[in-house]
Amino acid sequence: MRIEQLEYLAAVTQHGSLRRASEKLHLSQPALSEALTKLERELRVTLLDRRRSGALISREGRELLPYMSDVLSAVDRLRRAAGDQRPDARVIRLGTVHTATSTLLAPAVGTFQVRHPGTTVEVLTLSQAQIDEGLAEGTLDLGLVDVLDADDPPVGLDGVDLLHGRPVAVLPATHPLAARAQVSVEELRLERFVTMRAGHVMHRYVQRTFGRELPPVAHSTDGAEMGKALVAEGIGVTVLPDYAVLGDPLHRIGAITSRPIAGDRTFLTLQLRQRRSLQQPLPVRELQAVLAARARECRAQDAKASAAS
Repeated sequence: MRIEQLEYLAAVTQHGSLRRASEKLHLSQPALSEALTKLERELRVTLLDRRRSGALISREGRELLPYMSDVLSAVDRLRRAAGDQRPDARVIRLGTVHTATSTLLAPAVGTFQVRHPGTTVEVLTLSQAQIDEGLAEGTLDLGLVDVLDADDPPVGLDGVDLLHGRPVAVLPATHPLAARAQVSVEELRLERFVTMRAGHVMHRYVQRTFGRELPPVAHSTDGAEMGKALVAEGIGVTVLPDYAVLGDPLHRIGAITSRPIAGDRTFLTLQLRQRRSLQQPLPVRELQAVLAARARECRAQDAKASAAS
């Protein structure tokens, strides 16, 4: 009996069928089926009901699941304990919508690197939906997402608020609207627009704010970083959380600027997410603490700037 055979059966249970489990595991369906057949022979019990419409876990398989879950939990604890003892072997996978990357994420990773020089942080640019899915499935350790009007995290995930802000119009510094103290939704409708793709919270915000009257010429992209780059190149204007713009390199050098949206009362939050009731390895907990500390620094800097103005 191999541990991965138990993990395969757990995947079939989680995803509902042999086919979907093979897709999520990036394993061919015949190979997955063969591995589970060998497990059936060893245990002398039928674990899957194989039908023309697909293979599902059997009654006997469901009865054995609690015991298999105990084994997998024990193995997971062992692996994580080993990870705590060997931080040099640890890879932390963090999904982000790339908001506040230069002001929060990059400095935090730099600080973390000094403390854990042998630990790799793999940063993946994903949509919020992909991040939540990756956290739920265990393919991601942490996620940085934007939250619209205090949306609750999905079932099974916990969220820690890092930054709070408001949506702002992001413009090339030389754009005529940059001369205004604020811009209206009606003015933005007349502009070439860069929107986030479906799955990003700012896509939902734009759909809610503009309704059916979207700008006539619109481009779409993944992540705030590319959105700001397109704005800087004069491709169009966009809407992002203010904490994604203020302090950004393109903002500091004067390539882009931002303006409040007239009459808008929407609140946005940058949230750090993880799986609920999961004992994270020490390096992951340390990265969480570094991100939270950097967020406190950002909030203090914003408060100081507001007081000075």
